[in-house]
Amino acid sequence: MRVGANVQPDQIVSVAGEPGKEYLTRAVAEAAYKAGARFVDVQFFDPYVKRARIAHAREETLEYVPPWYGERMLALGEHHAARIAFSGPTAPGLLEGLDPVRAGRDRLPALKESIKVLGDRTTNWTIVPAPNPVWAGLVHPDLEPDAALAKLWEQIIHVCRLDTDDYAAAWLERNDQLTSAAGKMTGRDFDALHYEGPGTDLTVGLIRGSSWVAGGMETVDGVRHMANLPTEEVFTSPDPTRVDGTVAATRPLVLQDGTVVRDLRMRFEGGRAVDVASATAQDTIRTIVARDEGAARLGEIALVDDEGRIGRLDTVFYDTLLDENATSHIAIGVGFPFTAPEGQAERVNHSEIHIDFMIGGPQLNVTGITAEGERVPVLMGGHWGI
Repeated sequence: MRVGANVQPDQIVSVAGEPGKEYLTRAVAEAAYKAGARFVDVQFFDPYVKRARIAHAREETLEYVPPWYGERMLALGEHHAARIAFSGPTAPGLLEGLDPVRAGRDRLPALKESIKVLGDRTTNWTIVPAPNPVWAGLVHPDLEPDAALAKLWEQIIHVCRLDTDDYAAAWLERNDQLTSAAGKMTGRDFDALHYEGPGTDLTVGLIRGSSWVAGGMETVDGVRHMANLPTEEVFTSPDPTRVDGTVAATRPLVLQDGTVVRDLRMRFEGGRAVDVASATAQDTIRTIVARDEGAARLGEIALVDDEGRIGRLDTVFYDTLLDENATSHIAIGVGFPFTAPEGQAERVNHSEIHIDFMIGGPQLNVTGITAEGERVPVLMGGHWGI
């Protein structure tokens, strides 16, 4: 198995990126053709054009998405294509100074159709980091530009295990560890998890019989792939009607458009986020949470131990792909039907959004609660208790 998207001979390959990531886009396209791709379809999203829209477009058009955007995504699923996308901000803070409510209404480049394709498991896909000078300056502001970019590249190579003699074998070994942890969580079949940490006292109900999943995934055609590269998590979709308490983010959340949400806090009652606050972009995140019925409920909970490479760097990357795999996290919005037991996929949360934010760290303790009320240590300060 090739790690990452694991492009198959004669597959259509979709590559999604932004201006500033052309170098990696071209390298990936060349590698895909060498792997036997039938066609590489490249799509760029320009955040500066989005800024112009938020600043000047008519109010009633801000949520409009051209139908061919979604049709293209669904077509990739119908053709069982491979999908590769790049993470890493190229224009952080670009929307500062604009109306935050207007910014929250335009969710592009996120597409609701991508959630369906993911749930159908018709595409083998991956997201990988793409270092660039702007991102490097955000992560390492105290270094000169060239030194900052070199440092970021060094860190990305390390967390992607490219500094090992056989990076594919290294990933398969790590995936085996995560798969074992996911299997133990599935086997315990907890009724709920209780999170305790600074600013966090949250109880999340689970759908009994659900599966926990590790980073390695498989399509309906049996193509194995690493959905996130790097990945250090095990995850499932909880019961969206049974979430109560408060939770505080432990790292900044950077939205796809570059908006930085700092010190995010949420209070849940009966499954819904009834109070949402943050030090920055508060109106933006509140607008997103109010987007539809499921946007204020949880669609994912993910546990990350301290054996991964990202968290040990003690670096805030301002990139969800990396930061969510540095520490445990949860996500508001749509869940993953494939984690639910047979016949119960409808119990998983439904929404047009899916936004992860980080809540873990050395001081977070996660306890499993059985149907009988027994409390079992699950993840204590990053160490597995199961």
